[in-house]
Amino acid sequence: MKLKHFLATTALTVATGAFAQTKWDLPAAYPATNFHTENLSQFAGEVDKATGGKLKITVHANASLFKANEIKRAVQSGQAPIGEVLLVNFENENPIYGVDGIPFLATSYADSRKLAAAQKPLLDKLLAAQGMKLLYTVAWPPQGIYANKELTSVADMRGLKWRAYSPATAKIAELVGAQPVTVQAAELSQALATGVVNSYMSSGSTGYDSKTYESIKQWYDTQAWLPKNAVIVNQKAFDALDKPTQEAVLKAAAEAENRGWKLSEEKNEWYKKALAEKGMKIVKPAPKLMADLQQVGAIMLADWEKKAGADGAALIKNFRGQK
Repeated sequence: MKLKHFLATTALTVATGAFAQTKWDLPAAYPATNFHTENLSQFAGEVDKATGGKLKITVHANASLFKANEIKRAVQSGQAPIGEVLLVNFENENPIYGVDGIPFLATSYADSRKLAAAQKPLLDKLLAAQGMKLLYTVAWPPQGIYANKELTSVADMRGLKWRAYSPATAKIAELVGAQPVTVQAAELSQALATGVVNSYMSSGSTGYDSKTYESIKQWYDTQAWLPKNAVIVNQKAFDALDKPTQEAVLKAAAEAENRGWKLSEEKNEWYKKALAEKGMKIVKPAPKLMADLQQVGAIMLADWEKKAGADGAALIKNFRGQK
């Protein structure tokens, strides 16, 4: 076992006289400067302050401790007591994880909050069955398409070397005739620079963080969906905390959730301006491209509903009942 993984395996408790301190490593997949990671760091700081230093959480950014797709398993197995994951990455494990990756189901922050509320009871149940607890979720800004060629319809996407980071983005590639290549966020800059991929669908945030503007000069602002990051904790590690510390974690998590959603919405416009300043053309998609993509979304929703069964039907009904 690698040393860094060994260090993350236990919630280390250090006794100094009457004072016991617990240390948690928190693996995250995105750069330290990403708004999700900054929010995580603030969460960790607030927990430290609220517990008088009894619980110290160290955030390990940019997939430095575990790769993006390894973090959930690490928390589940107790290798890391807490971690941040992108929920849509785990749709193949259970469709409920992937509902916020369905194109054009929820395209605004208001609808995404409603979808998150409808998804939460099912997420809680799923994670509890795997020995974990959901602390909070925060959405990414709306997703658009990065590509160097003119896209006026889905037919223009055929043959693109398409970065896939989740089952949903791989499915989009299949439906539009693009070539899916699995690339996680930490490897994206290199994959673009070396031509491994020449297009992908993501937020302005990812485009800015990965310096996509150095390789791709157009971003089609489709506002297709808002996937969520979730901060999850190993239930045994959480149960090992005393009651006041547990309450401090839950309070800081609730504050991080509210702050994170607000920050995401504020940063959305900032990222677009920042990309434009770096030479990226922010393109309003052609009506035909949008109509084609909405058709892709309808196919994917029908496919998802078949896989998700009664739970999925209840989730969508609950979401649509709130609208």
